[in-house]
Amino acid sequence: MFLRRKTKKARGVDYSYWHLCETVRTARGPRQRVVASLGKLDAAEVAGLRGGWDDLPALLRGEVPAPRTATAEFPELGSTTSCKRPTPDATAPVPPALWEQVDVRGLRVERTRDFGESYLGLALWHRLELDALLARLLPTGRESVAWSQVAALLTVARFCAQRSELGVAEHWYDTTALDELLGVDTALVNDARLYRALDQLGQHKDALCAHLMERYRQWFGVRFEFLLYDVTSTFFEGAAERNPQAQRGYSRDNRGDCKQVCIGLVCTPEGLPLAFEVFAGNRPDVTTVEDIVRTMEEKYGAAERLWVMDRGMVSESNIAFLRERKARYLVGTPQSWLRHHAATLLEKSDWQEVQAGLEVRLVTHPDGEPGEKYVLCRSAARAEKERAMLQRQSDRLAEALGRIAAWLEKYPQTDHEAVGRRIGRALGKYPAAAAIVHATVRLDDGRACGLEIASDVAAGQNAHRQKGAYLLRTNREETDPALLWRWYIQLTQAEAAFRTAKNDLGLRPVFHQKEDRVQAHILVCFLALALWRTLEQWMQAKGLGTCARQLVKEIAGIKSVDVLLPVQRGGVRTELRLRVVATPEPATAQLLGHLGLRLPTRPREIANVVPKIAT
Repeated sequence: MFLRRKTKKARGVDYSYWHLCETVRTARGPRQRVVASLGKLDAAEVAGLRGGWDDLPALLRGEVPAPRTATAEFPELGSTTSCKRPTPDATAPVPPALWEQVDVRGLRVERTRDFGESYLGLALWHRLELDALLARLLPTGRESVAWSQVAALLTVARFCAQRSELGVAEHWYDTTALDELLGVDTALVNDARLYRALDQLGQHKDALCAHLMERYRQWFGVRFEFLLYDVTSTFFEGAAERNPQAQRGYSRDNRGDCKQVCIGLVCTPEGLPLAFEVFAGNRPDVTTVEDIVRTMEEKYGAAERLWVMDRGMVSESNIAFLRERKARYLVGTPQSWLRHHAATLLEKSDWQEVQAGLEVRLVTHPDGEPGEKYVLCRSAARAEKERAMLQRQSDRLAEALGRIAAWLEKYPQTDHEAVGRRIGRALGKYPAAAAIVHATVRLDDGRACGLEIASDVAAGQNAHRQKGAYLLRTNREETDPALLWRWYIQLTQAEAAFRTAKNDLGLRPVFHQKEDRVQAHILVCFLALALWRTLEQWMQAKGLGTCARQLVKEIAGIKSVDVLLPVQRGGVRTELRLRVVATPEPATAQLLGHLGLRLPTRPREIANVVPKIAT
């Protein structure tokens, strides 16, 4: 589900509000429908969004600041402002001035900086209690800035999709209000400090992963009966010669020209990341399963959890390994296993409909292990898509073979190997269609002078029948195939986590060259992913759906500004500098109100400019 902003105009006034929508499958294709309409905030809720700069620690932790009286708000601006001048008292100390005379003609705004996105990231950091954990794990020494603060800076920067520490130090940090939020002056942030913080943070990966598991359990009541596991890759910019894990292999980013590392991620069915491991870039996915299972059992116990993995992780040795450790599994199977169920796919009865256009049933398999169950699934929408893809490949292969045939008819060839290589390139480009479309070279007096192109009808019918079908394998005692399918389909959460890390958090490319530094860089990306997924769970708990992109986009529009006011003090004209957070638009304020997220909207006096004109 996702948020959609709606606007309307009534009696010349524009109104903004939010719809919570979801995408559903229909006979006419995907459609979007409104689930709920988020109501407007009343005056009390809007007032509840207000807080002071001195309330920042409480606001970031989600604590409600103590209520203040109207006259108590103004002294926060400094010792020179108040509400009204009291009656003089000879025995009492002289109070400060309570009003300032401002020349509005000289009012101006300076130093507009991004506030909302970094404030949101830091609020998530505090609510996961990562600040307290790292304050214990990273003891203070002679450094001028605590390593725990720099770790927060690095993670929030990655949450805001900053791609490199150098860019954070040289450009980004100065454009945000993080110096106010963290209490770290801009002059103290440089690339060397950020790199050293990576080295410090990388030593505490296990403690951070264990802490996140506990916070998920406390905050969202997450249970760890199901673990989803998947692997992705991320590539390097540069030679990465000092990192033995940087190797060339199968690239999910279509960057086979670059070295890469593979990342194995374990997460919950909600998509909350639990742990990760970094593998060499040329390591096959199937060889990582034993390492990740052993790692999770050593750290968090050998409980009988259900491991959910796709067919790229499956091998008979992995299945035997899981069964030996009495682990439960639900995995996909190779497409070749579907051949045993070709006849079953044609049957009309004994199928259980899970949702519109998707059916499942329990089947047996001749090569199965004792105690295993198999769930055969067929999806009408997926079948239509895969058949269209196969037809497109077949048409393109036939077109390519037709060009070769025309070439041979026009220029007969005596070099049969050259002809075979050209035909092989065409077949290799369209492997799915190559199993159906066949080409035979026609010879005339020892010369290749044409092609005979034919289609294997039986192979085509078999491929057509298997499209949209897949087979699941499990040793779970559950007998409801619909429930088993729902468990398996949650694996998409791991794939979505990788998409978030790559697209929204900027995991790729990696610019670091040292192995330890790369490990720490991926750890920061992992923590940023934890913030993002935590935000989605927070939104879901508040009835705002699970798509955080729209929310982050709206909150990112909140700015921090310095307002300069020309004032008269003791006959001297000077300037009063007030730091304020811009009031969010009504639609954005609605989202903040539903989340219970409060902003420091009361101004604070920063510094007075040197007096300019004496009167």
